[in-house]
Amino acid sequence: MKNKLLRNNFLNLLFLFISLLIGCSSSVETTSNNSDLYSWINLDTIKAGKFDTGKMWTFEYPPIDYFHSEYNFTPTNDWFDHIRMSALRFATYCSASFVSEDGLVMTNNHCARESIVQVQNEGEDLNETGFFALSLDEERKVPGLFVDQLVLIKDVTDEVVSSTGEGTDEEKADRLDSIINEIESRETEKTGLTISITPLYNGGKYSLYGYKRYNDVRLVFSPESQLGFFGGDPDNFTYPRYNLDCSFFRVYDEDGNPLRTENYLKWNPDGAAVGEAVFVVGNPGSTNRLQSVAQLEFFRDNIYPRVFDLLQGLIDLQLQMMEEHPEERDELEVQMLNYSNSLKAYEGILKGLRDPVLMQRKRDFENTFKSKVKSKPELNAKYGDVWSKLEEAHEKLGEITHELYVTSFNPIRTSQYFFIASDLIDLAKELKLPEDERSELYKGEELDSTIDNIFPEDFNYGYNNKMLQMHVKMLNTYLGPDHHTTKILTGGFAGKEALDYILNKSSITSKEKVKTLVEKGSDAILNSDDPFIRFVLDTEERKNQILAQSQELNSTIQNYNQKLGKALFEVYGTSIPPDATFTLRISDGVVKGFPYNGTEAPPITTYYGMYDRYFSFNKVFPWSLPERWKNPPAEFNLETPFNFITTNDIIGGNSGSPVINIKGEVVGLAFDGNIQSLPGSFIFREEENRCVAVHSTGMLEAIRDMYKVTRLSDELMNGKLAE
Repeated sequence: MKNKLLRNNFLNLLFLFISLLIGCSSSVETTSNNSDLYSWINLDTIKAGKFDTGKMWTFEYPPIDYFHSEYNFTPTNDWFDHIRMSALRFATYCSASFVSEDGLVMTNNHCARESIVQVQNEGEDLNETGFFALSLDEERKVPGLFVDQLVLIKDVTDEVVSSTGEGTDEEKADRLDSIINEIESRETEKTGLTISITPLYNGGKYSLYGYKRYNDVRLVFSPESQLGFFGGDPDNFTYPRYNLDCSFFRVYDEDGNPLRTENYLKWNPDGAAVGEAVFVVGNPGSTNRLQSVAQLEFFRDNIYPRVFDLLQGLIDLQLQMMEEHPEERDELEVQMLNYSNSLKAYEGILKGLRDPVLMQRKRDFENTFKSKVKSKPELNAKYGDVWSKLEEAHEKLGEITHELYVTSFNPIRTSQYFFIASDLIDLAKELKLPEDERSELYKGEELDSTIDNIFPEDFNYGYNNKMLQMHVKMLNTYLGPDHHTTKILTGGFAGKEALDYILNKSSITSKEKVKTLVEKGSDAILNSDDPFIRFVLDTEERKNQILAQSQELNSTIQNYNQKLGKALFEVYGTSIPPDATFTLRISDGVVKGFPYNGTEAPPITTYYGMYDRYFSFNKVFPWSLPERWKNPPAEFNLETPFNFITTNDIIGGNSGSPVINIKGEVVGLAFDGNIQSLPGSFIFREEENRCVAVHSTGMLEAIRDMYKVTRLSDELMNGKLAE
């Protein structure tokens, strides 16, 4: 049970990280080289684009002069304050906004799926049928759901930096964490807000954000998931799109009444026109655009291919399990689609990092930046060695990263056999101590429970044996079959012979075997020739050694990243935005198509396009439609704008962000990016990157004329609850 819980928690964290990184499968040759495709290009002529570092502007440093020159629009402080107070952070993974004075909240359907499941009653499947409350009494409170409103921004750079002091990189990193925690605790007590200090420009600046948290959030409306995610994984990260990816909630106050708020975004029923200036306001999760080229190359050559291989292996595993256990197909398919979605995203990121032209744009920016630093003696003295130090640290990290990866365990990629072995070793070491010196789990009645739980009750042999095969493959791939560490586990065998050797030789592959080994005592465990126990014990010293090296190198990287950020800020100021940090940003753009498939992508799609796709794919999933949509009512206008694209800069975490016009009115709801935007984690390309959004006109048409929820459509139009 403990191992299963660990695995589920790790999965949640993994997909949270991935969603914040990429937004929200096909295969790719991870060893391919794109250089031949660009052999005719003189890369020395490639220059960085003006906005390669993006347009995710902070509210503390908005580019007002740029907005004026680009759009003939000069927003006031009141405009920014109103927009900021109308925007929300939805739980820990999405964005949202107030869209009526009575606490109505808009976000994506794909952000709401978990909440929808939480409020459904026995016998209901609200993701299948949709949900719409016809009165306040029918709105359902979501347990544990909260939204955060950014009400305080404060620059705490001087206090944070001055307290860091001198010392080793690790000592400075520890002091940095300590002072941040101290300030957050102090300000939380002082303000009563949820306080978070966020490093900007890699730590060149530090902003304190204070959030007013609303904990009573109730579901009001959500379409069928088949409309919210029409086209499923094949259409994900693509355009043209046809998704009603919207859901509505309501915030209630402490007295249990709908929250009255002065700050909300008015609804524009006409939406945005082609060429119109629009702004996306939300919380982009994570980007690496300000990192050095050496850092990007490290991720390109080490981390991302490894994650890609892992995801491909997990997909293959799920497919095998579905074939062998058709009764579990639904659950396995959901997990496989999650992996497939992530794989598709990493494919796009890797292709971008392996694109010589894109990387040359990054090098050109870095070379220009370097020359600006080195041209000024005072800057050169402080920052001139930053790039060489980062390159050196990443080279050293590259020498140990694969070995650390295959000797470390985490539930998503490690068979439970290894955790059983680790638990047995911990037990043996504890039992060698006097009882009063042992950890609580190894004393008295707890000891029996600990021993009983070492081998999980729900152990899945088929799944874990396949995970073991994956681990053997990882050892062969990253260390080689003749490496000492590999042979500890495999005995020098390969393929199926290696698996047979490990399982036949193991003394921990059943609850009975584990019990027998425990009864023999601590020495029997520690001296066992079981391959899993030997692997854990014999790699422990080396793993701890390279783990310490890794931690030291990462502290060095953190230190020089901070210096890099300070240099960036001293050279460029706020003319470039900081990397995304899952904090509130505003991104500018226009409604605009892009070239694709030898033609042009339409800036705006209509409901006609959805029905064309439905019929073109013979009405089969994932292009099938719910029953109510198969024969639309006469008043439903198929010409209505449905989805549209803009040049706004977004990434995962922006899901649920309102798209507004210059007047601050809702014209759309961001929900995805196109396939060309996937390298956006390290470079923004305005010529091709597109934000995909639901059109405000299309949402209104569906709510009013398809679902007949006029209390909601009236509230959107009037900005307040319908009488």
